[in-house]
Amino acid sequence: MSLAPQTPAFLTRHLDGDKRFLLLCDHASNYIPPELDSLGLPPSELARHIAYDPGALPVAMRISEALGCPLVASQFSRLLIDPNRGLDDPTLVMKLSDGAVIPANAAVDPFQDKAQWQARVDAFYRPYTQAIETALVRAKADGIAPIIMAIHSFTPVWRGAPRPWQMSVLWDKDDRLKQVVDGYMGELDEVCYGDNVPYSGRLKEDCLYRHGTRNGLAHALIELRQDEVADAAGQDKWAAHLVTILQRAGALETLGQAAFYGSVHDGEARQD
Repeated sequence: MSLAPQTPAFLTRHLDGDKRFLLLCDHASNYIPPELDSLGLPPSELARHIAYDPGALPVAMRISEALGCPLVASQFSRLLIDPNRGLDDPTLVMKLSDGAVIPANAAVDPFQDKAQWQARVDAFYRPYTQAIETALVRAKADGIAPIIMAIHSFTPVWRGAPRPWQMSVLWDKDDRLKQVVDGYMGELDEVCYGDNVPYSGRLKEDCLYRHGTRNGLAHALIELRQDEVADAAGQDKWAAHLVTILQRAGALETLGQAAFYGSVHDGEARQD
């Protein structure tokens, strides 16, 4: 079985721009190929956070434009296949998400409908992953170890409990970029800022593990609460904050050098 997406699996911006930075947006789109019939879901479900990260792509695009730096963003729904998961992660193709059963995903895994699983890997997951790798190769060819920032968003309420954080930083063991974020956010008394909430940045084989940790590149995942980036004003505000953070990071020599911190999943950090 094969899938032929009507649109590319990813979009890019400014690949020849300021390669000191690389922006990622893993959950930028809620696109499902027409032949998969919305995975058996009504349009209302595909408009929810289970399908993509609302507000994340507009923020990432604004940062890329402001800095003239490379951006790689997915152009498919996380319900189709999640590029922020490793290939052996059981949540790579979600069968149940926030109370919604995804009918077309029921048997899509390496043990049941492996043909459909592999088709999604080949048509969507691998091209997005390869686009990121290509951007890193281009930077390395210029002698640059880019700082990677991934932009995500999260719901204001989860299972009836309000989430107070307006913005959060997710990280593993490499805290170089996280320290810059901490310093900047500490200047914003009015903002409720979180550390590895509402999710953890310590997910083995996630996108930043594969491209940041393994390559020794400074990196962090930024989570923005969706009501904060629901309109252009909020997207402008948070993009401006993140531009300043990246500018500060880019001025620090240690963030522009490869350093292998490893992961909490790896045991001791690699020594080079």
